[in-house]
Amino acid sequence: MSFKPLFSIVIPTYNRPERLENCLSAIAKLDYRHDHFEVIVVDDGSQMSLNPITDKFTEHFSIHLIQQENAGPASARNTGAAAACGHYLVFTDDDCQPYSDWLQAVETAFNDFPDAMIGGRTVNALNDNSYSTASQLLIDYLYEYYNQARGNATFFASNNFAMPRQIFHKLEGFDTSFPLAAGEDREFCDRWLDNGFKMYYAPDMQINHFHGLTLSSFWRQHFNYGRGAYCFHQIHGERNQEGVKVEPLVFYFQLITYPFKQGSSPLGIWLACLLFLSQVANVVGFFWESLLGYGKYKASNNIA
Repeated sequence: MSFKPLFSIVIPTYNRPERLENCLSAIAKLDYRHDHFEVIVVDDGSQMSLNPITDKFTEHFSIHLIQQENAGPASARNTGAAAACGHYLVFTDDDCQPYSDWLQAVETAFNDFPDAMIGGRTVNALNDNSYSTASQLLIDYLYEYYNQARGNATFFASNNFAMPRQIFHKLEGFDTSFPLAAGEDREFCDRWLDNGFKMYYAPDMQINHFHGLTLSSFWRQHFNYGRGAYCFHQIHGERNQEGVKVEPLVFYFQLITYPFKQGSSPLGIWLACLLFLSQVANVVGFFWESLLGYGKYKASNNIA
């Protein structure tokens, strides 16, 4: 009898063997029957072999390592999903470590909403890194802004969300034309909703995120988010025949003041400055892509 797990956990990875091992170690500690899930690691063209890492976990759970030429995380997730046999796909990243009750929370959510996309909560695990803290604050703010009420969610990040495998394939997975690891999850959520499917937020579905940043990598991350945002708006506009929608000024005011809602401290001023910087980087990336990048995107995708 063939193995048919309930969940297929898909993890794209690229040149981060230590983070991948820590991620898999956390999965090995899940308080959940290990014969109810499989893990699919997609090596997106790493420079080193990852077999020594994945081989350590073959006795803990069903694990498969797939190798492909470097094509970005959207392509890697699609590759993993194509090889999956679980009823549900669960996506996370190699720099994430799920809480021990992670899959139990996913199962509970699907018991209530079996045909929905379920998004969980991401926790910054590097509290001493102000850049990582600010980056996670931005995501927390976006979750509050776009997912204001249960049953009315519109955006989840791809490092912690799950969905029925058949619906994922029906929608043809992630759009691999995005130039970077930025915006493809937003576009997928938008397409999910456009096709009439629901999204629900499950805050008990938690992971720790170990994403260390410096000032330069913080800028680069949010610059790339701006590039991805431009591509998203082009695709969304073409699909819905509408122009770019700009958030009202109150969105940005509430974002910059968001750190102070989390508790007053001297660090709050610095975090507010970093959130402001993130938006400057985002705008610069958006216009950079509009001037230089999207022509390549249109040519490669035969867009008039």
